[in-house]
Amino acid sequence: MKKRGEIIHNRKIDITTYEGVHDSVIVEGILHDERLVETYRPSGDKHAPGTVHHMIIRMEIKGAKLTIENIEVEMPTVPYEACLETLDTLNQLKGLPIVAGFTAKVKRLVGGRQGCCHLLSLVTAMAPAAVQGAWSAVIREPVDQEAYLEMAMGRVKNTCWVWRGDGPLIKDWREKAKS
Repeated sequence: MKKRGEIIHNRKIDITTYEGVHDSVIVEGILHDERLVETYRPSGDKHAPGTVHHMIIRMEIKGAKLTIENIEVEMPTVPYEACLETLDTLNQLKGLPIVAGFTAKVKRLVGGRQGCCHLLSLVTAMAPAAVQGAWSAVIREPVDQEAYLEMAMGRVKNTCWVWRGDGPLIKDWREKAKS
């Protein structure tokens, strides 16, 4: 489908992983919604173009199980003052490991009327990036090949088509683990 017409809205999600202390990483996610055209409120009032949502989540992730040790939320820009009432809703994710089923569990805990759909979108986008960032932290130094393969198999197996359990890459890794 071809791009058509004037751009009216833009959402950017940016996720960066930083070195933490001991065996942790800090994962920072930023969601920024920009309305690029003038709009009208239900009251009929005009609303100028500009930032609608600017939200930041920082998670400290620790250990091989990638457990959320700490989480912070900032909301520099929100459309309604009441949005700020959801600032602490993600605190219930502390202690949760980023493993298979993470997204479903997060949706049960903080989805719908229990939280903010924008924070939910951001934190669920951050999970796979946290895995990549934590992985990058681990492999900055040479690692034991057997431990590396075991950890990698546990993290990537069946996460996508390329890493399916019966696919060529997993079979290759199994062969390497045997030798």
